[in-house]
Amino acid sequence: MIKADKNLFSYPKYWAECYGRAKFLPMSRTEMDELGWDSCDIIIVSGDAYVDHPSFGMAVIGRFLESQGFRVGIISQPDWNDPEAFKALGQPNLFFGITAGNMDSMINRYTADRRTRSDDAYTPHAEAGKRPDRAVIVYTQKCRAAYPDTPTVIGGIEASLRRIAQYDYWSDEVRRSVLIDSAADILLYGNAERAMAEIAHQISLGRSVKTLTDIPGTAIVRDAVPEDWVEVDSTRIDWPGNIAKMPNPYEYNDPASESCKSKQENGEKTTQVPIRIVPMPLMGKKGLDRANTVIRLPSFEKIRKDSALYAHASRILHLESNPHNAHTLVQKHGTKEVWVNTPPIPLETEEMDGVFDLEYERVPHPVYGDAKIPAYEMIRFSVNIMRGCFGGCTFCSITEHEGRVIQSRSQESVVKEIEAMRDKVPGFTGTVSDLGGPTANMYHLNCKDDEIQKNCRKLSCVYPTICKNLVTDHSQTTQLYRKARAIPGVKRVAIASGLRYDLAVEDPEYVKELVTHHVGGYLKIAPEHSEKNTLEKMMKPGMDTYNKFKSLFEKYSKEAGKEQYLIPYFISAHPGCDDNDMLNLALWLKRNKFRLDQVQNFYPSPMSLATAMYHSEKNPLKKVTYKSESVYTEKDLDRRRRHKALLRYHDEKNWPAIRLLLKELKREELIGDGPNQLVPAAKAQLNNVASKSNGRNQNRRPRTVSTKRNKAGGKSTHKSRHRK
Repeated sequence: MIKADKNLFSYPKYWAECYGRAKFLPMSRTEMDELGWDSCDIIIVSGDAYVDHPSFGMAVIGRFLESQGFRVGIISQPDWNDPEAFKALGQPNLFFGITAGNMDSMINRYTADRRTRSDDAYTPHAEAGKRPDRAVIVYTQKCRAAYPDTPTVIGGIEASLRRIAQYDYWSDEVRRSVLIDSAADILLYGNAERAMAEIAHQISLGRSVKTLTDIPGTAIVRDAVPEDWVEVDSTRIDWPGNIAKMPNPYEYNDPASESCKSKQENGEKTTQVPIRIVPMPLMGKKGLDRANTVIRLPSFEKIRKDSALYAHASRILHLESNPHNAHTLVQKHGTKEVWVNTPPIPLETEEMDGVFDLEYERVPHPVYGDAKIPAYEMIRFSVNIMRGCFGGCTFCSITEHEGRVIQSRSQESVVKEIEAMRDKVPGFTGTVSDLGGPTANMYHLNCKDDEIQKNCRKLSCVYPTICKNLVTDHSQTTQLYRKARAIPGVKRVAIASGLRYDLAVEDPEYVKELVTHHVGGYLKIAPEHSEKNTLEKMMKPGMDTYNKFKSLFEKYSKEAGKEQYLIPYFISAHPGCDDNDMLNLALWLKRNKFRLDQVQNFYPSPMSLATAMYHSEKNPLKKVTYKSESVYTEKDLDRRRRHKALLRYHDEKNWPAIRLLLKELKREELIGDGPNQLVPAAKAQLNNVASKSNGRNQNRRPRTVSTKRNKAGGKSTHKSRHRK
């Protein structure tokens, strides 16, 4: 991997390091007094409860800033209707760091059907309603109201995925960049340690946040593009043919510019060279310097009205995601320019170790007492071993947030964390609940050559086939599993993160290790769909790969003398998926005797490629034009629910909706009690309901309604997935 210019831990410590480490970052003035602090240098405002664990963003950033010498306070889940809640720790000396939390606040609160959720996993007692909708905007405005002169720095997944204009599923419209709506000073996207360190140290040296305009991994608001930059115009998708043969109407060649050029050649001092605009089709022919080239996206006003332009902007954003070759992006919002600097340089292994080796208490702040925080309970005994994902699944936002370059910890650092968990976390009984991250098996998998990686612009390393330059040797993961199992006091190491089975089949030894030692009866994997057209829009492999993995899984389970089963996950109503595709998936499930308990309707999260498909009905995986490929997208809520119902064809409650759909599709032959039919006829169901209500003939109900579960579809205890 390309080396970063500056090591994350090379900054001189801020003077406040003399106060030492706080057992917990303070959440009250009383705690500050106990630490001897008269003020905080930085205050983090978050929509989550404060859990001092490296799986919680506020803890990672807070402890990292503390390691740099800063005094960091936490305002957790403040009452946004109470102005005093944002003054609880006084005015920070440097800035507010604001995040909605580990989840987007809208996804946290609403289901894919736009219904309000009854719980919040990141809140004590799972209590709902402890954070506002669009929390980053609300929190930032409240911090500004409390202390107008204090800089505001926004980050986390909610800010990250809204750094430019984005389609908003809940209001069914394109919204402005969260920078504009929140009026924050600067936005951090992706994993933010590099940008946060630079911002904190620069402000501590007296620089104004307004002057921090060129930090990778940040976005700011400007009045205009600087005059000495080259602007690539990507605001349209209907450029005329043979543009290279036409005079460039955007080239700035007035006499003053020629005079500047002549003076430069003679060594004379000149003013800045005026901005030069290059049409997008000529970008590759101009030999432009990436350091002073910016790509102009269609404006907010244009993409709000033109969904094809929205899909085009989404495609450009995703193509400009490699930190080693990406260009700066700019997008006009009214009279302002949202300026998105290039992505942050990924952390090296020693830097990842440094972040995760910080001293976390690994438990919630004592202020919560004995209250259960479900998200913490789920990851309490888990260990994060890597970041990033090169899978490129269009429905998932991990890549947009964490990047495609895998950032892995050392085996020694992971072992050290397991030992610390064993020794200090109450209730540890010897089971490590997960060794993983965004995926279970991308640990230390990267491009085999730094130069190839530096120049790559592919959206995925594994689709449509696995790239020949990708390292698929899982030996480091296999070694890590063996070392983890050998730690004294560790009885079992489970793998709960999602498995990329298309990668796993490339290393049968890894599959054997996983199946023999790390599967507790069930292993969750995500084919997502069975139909080729839908899988292409997801950028997922076909069912042949699933069958190959299933064969290995069953072979090694048998060799280990274990009865184990795969639990597949599927998405309904994904862009590109029509009624027939969903019906074929339901029939596949029945043929394979799967009865799913947990199913997921497609959720259009901000900035994902699938969301661009959903909104525009265009395919941003290819060049977008007004005549380019259209993508069928089911948007009607009732029909989306029918798609979801098909995944649970065995549930009696879904039979009326499925029968109605089958009749519309003229597939009535699938209604009945036969082994090749999907749901029983209505009469059979009515008879069954009547027999139940009369309390007799219970043993005569149709076999398709039987409550006895097939082992392969047995009820799973796994938590449902949330794709961020």
